[in-house]
Amino acid sequence: MYRIYINETALIISEFVPTGLGKFQNIDPQLFVFRDFYKQAKKTEPGIYLILVDNAKEYFKKLRKAYQVIKAAGGVVSTPDQEYLFIFRKGKWDLPKGKLDEGEKTRSAAVREVEEECGIRVGRLLDKLTNTWHVYEERNEVIFKKTSWYTMEAAKQKLVPQLEEDITDARWMSEDHFGSIQKNTYPTIMNILELIKSPLQKP
Repeated sequence: MYRIYINETALIISEFVPTGLGKFQNIDPQLFVFRDFYKQAKKTEPGIYLILVDNAKEYFKKLRKAYQVIKAAGGVVSTPDQEYLFIFRKGKWDLPKGKLDEGEKTRSAAVREVEEECGIRVGRLLDKLTNTWHVYEERNEVIFKKTSWYTMEAAKQKLVPQLEEDITDARWMSEDHFGSIQKNTYPTIMNILELIKSPLQKP
């Protein structure tokens, strides 16, 4: 299953109807034109759109082939007391992440971005958590951005937000604060919060 965001609108490409999806609209995969959908999604109210196909991986591969793909990596960092690292950037709560340097591996980039954006030292890099996709426009070019997210561990340390990257705050927060974060964050981060809640709730 692939979930692609255009602002607050979600386009889901899947071989099944995901549970808990809520209200959504079906799209015929044979008639779907992504560029037209992208233009419309920028004008209309946010919604959830579902494309059901036999092979989601192949369909998504063909769809994004016509567009530039930018790779980024980020970290979900927890302390021994199960507090998580969040940043406040451009008016919204976010997780530390950034684009890969030329020739850089995603795992290395994820650690580097966390350390640069928050002024800490990562103790351990653990498993890959998920990938997220969002689409935006730069100089009239439609771009697919893939962010690879990794779980990490670190001692609780003083945080130094990277102001030159528009990060005005960085905080350690427990799961009790996830609700307030979800009120002012991005859809991709909301998905990640669902994944990092207590182990019994993880898919």
